[in-house]
Amino acid sequence: MNNSVEEVKKRIDIVEFIGSFISLKKAGRNFKGLCPFHQEKTPSFVVSPDRQIWHCFGSCGDGGDVIKFLMKWENLTFFEALKELAEKAGVKLTNIAFEDKIWQKKERLLRMNQLAAEYFNYVLFKSSVGKNALEYLKSRDINEKTAQKFQLGYAPDSWDSLHKFLTKKKFQDEELLEGGLLVRGERGGIYDRFRKRLMFPIKDPRENTVGFSGRNLDDVDKAAKYINTPETPIYHKRESLFGIHIAKEAIKKEGNVFIVEGELDVISPYQHGFENFVAIKGSALTREHLMLLKRFTGRATLALDADSSGEEAARRGIEEADRFDMELDIVQFDFAKDPDEAVRADPVKFKKELKKHVPVYDFIIELLKKKYPETDAFSKKKIGDEAIPFIEKITNPIVYSHYVKKLAGVLDVSEGSVESLVSRYRQKKKQQAYLKISYSKKEENDREKNLQTYLLSSMFQNQYPYEPGDVVFRILEAVDFTYPSYGKLSEAFLAYQKKHKDFKLEDFLETLESELRAVFDELYLYATYKGEEEENLEKLAFEIKKLALKRQISDLTKKSESFSGAQEKTIRELTVRLKDVEKMLLPV
Repeated sequence: MNNSVEEVKKRIDIVEFIGSFISLKKAGRNFKGLCPFHQEKTPSFVVSPDRQIWHCFGSCGDGGDVIKFLMKWENLTFFEALKELAEKAGVKLTNIAFEDKIWQKKERLLRMNQLAAEYFNYVLFKSSVGKNALEYLKSRDINEKTAQKFQLGYAPDSWDSLHKFLTKKKFQDEELLEGGLLVRGERGGIYDRFRKRLMFPIKDPRENTVGFSGRNLDDVDKAAKYINTPETPIYHKRESLFGIHIAKEAIKKEGNVFIVEGELDVISPYQHGFENFVAIKGSALTREHLMLLKRFTGRATLALDADSSGEEAARRGIEEADRFDMELDIVQFDFAKDPDEAVRADPVKFKKELKKHVPVYDFIIELLKKKYPETDAFSKKKIGDEAIPFIEKITNPIVYSHYVKKLAGVLDVSEGSVESLVSRYRQKKKQQAYLKISYSKKEENDREKNLQTYLLSSMFQNQYPYEPGDVVFRILEAVDFTYPSYGKLSEAFLAYQKKHKDFKLEDFLETLESELRAVFDELYLYATYKGEEEENLEKLAFEIKKLALKRQISDLTKKSESFSGAQEKTIRELTVRLKDVEKMLLPV
């Protein structure tokens, strides 16, 4: 085994391999670049061709060999990364007699999802139950060949049909719950998560089924239009792209990927011969998405719905794309609301529009010119004020100079004036960063409250709060929150969930007392104020649980120097629970 591992590492040049993901520059005997695993302006990521290792001297402080890099980049187990690199290096793995428990668990979950996909597919095409779903696909001009290519399926209107099927395949209830295929009810019963829905299997680039998206076909039904697999050991929304397993070769060939919002925005273009399309859930283009796409191309084009804010989509993706040295373009369709509708309405015009994609910075400038069409000084000032935050982010000096010159032309001012605006903006950012650092130091003693605030804020800001709520309150109770108002909000949320199938924010607020509503308003905005990347709510919940248990143990210990038998028993039980929670927080 060790010989195989060493042979793989020996045959793969680590500088060439990592350099295909991020930009590296020669620095003496080594190479240097921005660490892709955390935000930074100054390069701290160093690769040694001599030692065939990498190390980050910045905030993440991580390092390792080429296998470790691929593991981190794509969230793979050791065995998965080794297999992929061995295939790339032309090394046949022999004597791999080692136990990778993480991979074994992951492989079982993948097998479970694959069987579920096959079951849904069978119901759609081989049973009368799938008739309505087939009619829906026909109404969207999706033929059977295309539907089979994406392994579309149908979840029948049953509480336990998938459960029974997978139980016969020797899968346990806990596995099915962990994989997101089953849901535990309020009274402890379990039932199929997906019912009466057109099913879209979500696969990774290796064609493993990692999750599902289920579309409600009944317009009268008040259920959510889409239900998705929750966060699981193998499915992470931030790094999953629908259709990537089919599109990856076309992406390589075309040197570009079109990023859309919905599954049908991938499927319809594919049926018309446009194969380099992938879909995100919603309009949030994440760092993880770009890390995945960087393996296949250095250019990405946003082709989002017409009702989406192009400016906001650009704002979210522009900085990350620049970090990975990816060109980010935008294309819009003025004759349809989304790519699915556009390609079905006029495939020829659709193809012509795709060729009109423009760099994101050009898009921003043109957008602002339309927003402020007047030629007076104050309109130009508004264009400059809103364009500078985008221009300032450009790290490549040639690209930066190009857009400074272009913006100067639009504003009819000197390039020096634009440079002055950039300098003033950067100075303002530094001042704000200093104030933020000063403020955060004051908050150090209130870390527990900050964790709780961020957790609840993220939960309530979710489009479907019940999904993260199920994760959070499987771990936490109202008494675990330091502040009574947070506990009351939690109780109010759980009480509302028992009575209402769907969460409606305004209705929920009506159930709160005025004082509690004021607390909610402040809490709700906290995640936006922090401006941090989406956190793993399950991990945050375990962290809060750990602090709550420590607090309970401390309170009991302080009450008396000598304890009764009951107190000692309680402390022992809390200590055991604390150790279990701490295990959940250990890195996998």
